[in-house]
Amino acid sequence: MGKKLKKQPKIKPINNFLLMAFLSVFQLVTGFIGATVDGEFEIKVLLSSVIFLVVEWIYLFVFYYGFHRRNFELEIIAFFLTGVGLVAVGSQNSSQGFKQCLMAIGGLCVFIFMVFLLGHVDFCMKMRIVVAVGALALLLVNLVIAKTYMGARNWIEIGGITVQPSEFVKIAFIFVGSATLEKIQTSKNIIAFIGFSLAVVGSLIIIKDFGTALIFFVTFLIIAFMNSGDIKTIGLALASAVMGGGIVLKYKSYVARRFAVYRHIWEGDNYNNSGYQQSRVLVGMASGGLLGLGIGNGKIRYIGESTNDLIFGVICEEWGYLFGILVVLSFVCIAVSALVNSIASRSTFYSIASVAGAGMLLFQTALNIFGITDILPLTGVTLPFISQGGSSMISCWAVLAFIKASDVRTYNYLGGTRKK
Repeated sequence: MGKKLKKQPKIKPINNFLLMAFLSVFQLVTGFIGATVDGEFEIKVLLSSVIFLVVEWIYLFVFYYGFHRRNFELEIIAFFLTGVGLVAVGSQNSSQGFKQCLMAIGGLCVFIFMVFLLGHVDFCMKMRIVVAVGALALLLVNLVIAKTYMGARNWIEIGGITVQPSEFVKIAFIFVGSATLEKIQTSKNIIAFIGFSLAVVGSLIIIKDFGTALIFFVTFLIIAFMNSGDIKTIGLALASAVMGGGIVLKYKSYVARRFAVYRHIWEGDNYNNSGYQQSRVLVGMASGGLLGLGIGNGKIRYIGESTNDLIFGVICEEWGYLFGILVVLSFVCIAVSALVNSIASRSTFYSIASVAGAGMLLFQTALNIFGITDILPLTGVTLPFISQGGSSMISCWAVLAFIKASDVRTYNYLGGTRKK
């Protein structure tokens, strides 16, 4: 008789409530510390953390007991990153931190709506043209009435509220690309998506938002590769991008100046001029060490855009290198989750959307971190979930919904695949 096979030990599921308990303690402690910066107690900073913490627990209870979901890993990671952003922004500007909290709650609501919407695959197929037209119309409005900020004409002000249209087009871009290429691929579908991609990227180049244009292009490459698996096609697209980049550098002098200072921030007068931000970020991060100087004790927070482009530098200086690595690993975990989900997902639509969404978030993170540390040219893109910005916050949560929808456990409460 053969040997009896040993029983494989069962892997215990993650205790979501225990994770949330640890996260809650972390958010309360950091929120309190952030509220006491400069010797004054800013109640708005602590209030932001408490309000968001309460919303997190409500979300967990409602979907655990009401919808019988058990997969909350993605949300907990996003809660962690968002909570860090609330304190990092709020400790510098309490009013902006509170506004960030409200936008985060709005982003969570959009996330919930998107997850339910993405459960209806057939409906998503029918909506792709409407979404594509809406995205192009939004960019057209942007071209006509947008205001210029930091060299890019990508901000629309409506009734005192500032909106960045390109952030919402990110959602449409993934949605349209995944829905268009979900069925058996045809030349008509592929050409249609390429045309849509060219229109989107071209519009962003016209308004001089080159960082976001690059994010869209890389997302296009991911979607194209997920659909075809053809390295030659990707190589051709990259060659075209290099040629386009050369044209941009030739005719857009301020972009060329950014590349001129790249890897030369310490030379000549660059330290106090074109390379001012990166040089100060590197000095500040070095002074923070492994454990940081403490929330509110850094110098990077006094540099322009410290709550936007430079927020990772503030975190490393005040919270420490180790914490900075934890933030980066959080984004890596989101990407790994997307890859794992895509293998077992119920539809090509989910697979493409999940990997494209994770790729977009991870690449944007890399552009932000490598840009401020002079590893890549500075593009001015935000750090997902953490940087100040309502449009960006809502967009990040919506993109996360694509990854959530690809997890087969998400719709288990329906007793099967939800397509209609």
